[in-house]
Amino acid sequence: MSLTLIFQTGFQAAGTAVKTVNPSLSVWDLTLKGGWIMIPIFILSVLAVYVFVERYFAIRKASIEDQSFMNRVREFIHDGKIEAAIRLAQSTNTPVSRMIEVGISRIGRPMADVNAAIENVGRLEIYKLERGLASLGAAAGAAPMLGFLGTVLGMIRAFYDMSMAGSTIDIGILSNGIYTAMVTTAAGLLVGIPAFFFYNILVSKIETVVFVLETRSSEFMDLLNEPAK
Repeated sequence: MSLTLIFQTGFQAAGTAVKTVNPSLSVWDLTLKGGWIMIPIFILSVLAVYVFVERYFAIRKASIEDQSFMNRVREFIHDGKIEAAIRLAQSTNTPVSRMIEVGISRIGRPMADVNAAIENVGRLEIYKLERGLASLGAAAGAAPMLGFLGTVLGMIRAFYDMSMAGSTIDIGILSNGIYTAMVTTAAGLLVGIPAFFFYNILVSKIETVVFVLETRSSEFMDLLNEPAK
């Protein structure tokens, strides 16, 4: 046999071995190798995406503000048109307008009572915006922990299989446990890291709304202290 033929035969055998040892593995196959731990991780991923999308648009809607609203309220109050100011606040229907509406309805009472009523409504509006954030924060923390739990369980399985194999240890015997360990860790991080960023994005947007509410509250209280024209 010639040297060229020997090399050709060797390369063909090596190529066949690579194809046999390194078959393609789909995402679904990898998910199945992660075991039952992948089910709660998947549920947390769905929860994180749902809460982020729903809260994002709710907070975005709440942050939209009519720039002329406070000027019109000021004009109505200076003109003594309290009912018109209340109707304007009701028709605007934003967190700021709902807070100002309560303040307008308390005009004539002590300033401390007006301020307390406005602050109570402001806290209620913030509570509404924060609804679901705790679940998103829990998903961001729990998903990686579930992944690490899968890692521990996978390694326990790998060592158990190795102990049962005795002296005939083969990489195929350990592969199931190692797959479980690595796949669950990756899945937990792939869910937890985006959920962490989602949570902080929403918190940042809520802080912006809080700043606007505090600013408009102070502006309204200053309005009540303005001398009548």
